[in-house]
Amino acid sequence: MTAILGISAFYHDSAAALVRDGEIVAAVQEERFSRKKHDASFPAQAIQYCLKEAGLTPGELDFVGFYDKPLMKFERLLETYLAFAPRGFSSFVKAMPVWLREKLHLPGQMTRGLDRAYRKRFIFTEHHESHAASAFFPSPFREAAILTVDGVGEWATAAFGTGKNNRIRLTHELRFPHSPGLLYSAFTYFCGFRVNSGEYKLMGLAPYGEPRYVDLILRRLIDLKEDGSFRMDMSCFNYCQGLTMTSRKFERLFGGAPRQPESPLTQREMDLAASIQRVMEEILLRMARHVHARTGQSNLCLAGGVALNCVANGRILREGPFNEIWVQPAAGDAGGALGTALFIWHQLLGNPRRPRTPDGQSGSLLGPSYSEPEIRSFLEAVGADFERIDDPQALVRRVAQVMADQKVVGWMQGRMEFGPRALGCRSILGDARSRRMQSVVNLKIKFRESFRPFAPSVMREHVDEYFEMRPEEDSPYMLLVAPVQASKRVASGGEAKLTGLDKLNVARSVVPAITHVDHSARVQTVDSERHGAYYRLLREFERMTGCPVVINTSFNVRGEPIVCSPEQAYRCFMSTNMDVLVMEKFILLKERQPQAREYEVGAYLAQFELD
Repeated sequence: MTAILGISAFYHDSAAALVRDGEIVAAVQEERFSRKKHDASFPAQAIQYCLKEAGLTPGELDFVGFYDKPLMKFERLLETYLAFAPRGFSSFVKAMPVWLREKLHLPGQMTRGLDRAYRKRFIFTEHHESHAASAFFPSPFREAAILTVDGVGEWATAAFGTGKNNRIRLTHELRFPHSPGLLYSAFTYFCGFRVNSGEYKLMGLAPYGEPRYVDLILRRLIDLKEDGSFRMDMSCFNYCQGLTMTSRKFERLFGGAPRQPESPLTQREMDLAASIQRVMEEILLRMARHVHARTGQSNLCLAGGVALNCVANGRILREGPFNEIWVQPAAGDAGGALGTALFIWHQLLGNPRRPRTPDGQSGSLLGPSYSEPEIRSFLEAVGADFERIDDPQALVRRVAQVMADQKVVGWMQGRMEFGPRALGCRSILGDARSRRMQSVVNLKIKFRESFRPFAPSVMREHVDEYFEMRPEEDSPYMLLVAPVQASKRVASGGEAKLTGLDKLNVARSVVPAITHVDHSARVQTVDSERHGAYYRLLREFERMTGCPVVINTSFNVRGEPIVCSPEQAYRCFMSTNMDVLVMEKFILLKERQPQAREYEVGAYLAQFELD
């Protein structure tokens, strides 16, 4: 038996993953335990969970890998600061202490994090190598092109190459400071959202605007080539030498200072979002076409934070040259922990790889689960009113009925998801047919901006009936956006005259709660093999209502990581306007909870840093 632990830490979304004899045993982000969203600290609790799930102690590990090379990253930081000196001194002073105290002493920190019991070697893979490994090795392809795109690793900001059998090879890269991820993050910052967190919001805001700044971006900010590479006019940006993303020159180009966080959105921000989204899609489409031409492969694997741009992914699949694409569900830095573990097993140790259908990621259900005795013990300890339903079919029948009655359900089943998406194990569910459900869940349960769209879960056998996708097309990880079928759309008089957020309250399809203002949806397909109880719930809802589509959004509130444990799920349920909580076989109705008045929304939200 060979046990390999992969670690990502210190930059964004720290995580740990454990691979044993090539099998993915566990993978989880540190934020799920620490309750700090995008926690970048050393993933001590994530490591403990992975070891516990595998039944191992630190001393029984054979290899421990880290997902990038800190010394190379430090070299890039020093060279960048020297290139811009004396500008950037305040940024330099802020960055150096943590490097000198922690990041340059990573082997010692990992040794301490493993209770000083691990005495073998540490392996450091390159950042985009880790991304590439996380994309290709769990994919269903025997060979494929690989494209990784993010903010920056050591020096690379994008890379491509190929994977075949048990080996990957990256052959080309785009280098810092010219970065697709940092370009998108600059607009995220300028529109008043938090970098490394608000990019989802920018993508969701884009359909409310018009892409009126596209030509300006291509003319003044970037020089985009046919192969998708580009050079940025760095005088418009400040991330190399300052504490902000954009410069005064950027502000002059786009009509003033950045939007202040939490201030009202204006048409400018909507149009900026639409414009940079259009540009990013064009960059990625050009990259995909170039990678196809250079590699000759028919399949594509994607990873890196930019691969979470599911609108662009959908266009690559529909309009690009590849027959199939597979995107790592934890495409950002968290996935690097898994990538480095798989890289060690296949590439460094030379072990064979057998691609699996539908893939080797096990639905990305790689986090903790909780037993019925654990859940019952907690519920009894807090004095909750609950009912246990032993018959699985009776349970989903009960839940489907309350959903059909327009109730909102917190749903906790099985192992928690690895990656940023809730996939039916830590989800908030609702009726996609409801015209009011999007606003209700956004404002009264998630406590987030009303414009943000919700994703649909749909039974895979019905996906092409509701969305412009191929019959039975697999999208289990909610990483592809597709248009709603024309046959499911409804005409709304006067919609063409609406602008901005006024577009929000128009029903555009027979499933309005998941149909975005551009008639698109971020689709998750659900099947019986991977999703068990969740599939049975959708099947029962479809039998009851004739609709195989439900709302699926992550089980958390704004600023909070997705819930992990029964305690976290219960507190979120009690502190919001959720109607029903289901944890394994236990069902709780809000109206029957004796201590409902003790939970205050404000006190609950105060724990989390809103982003």
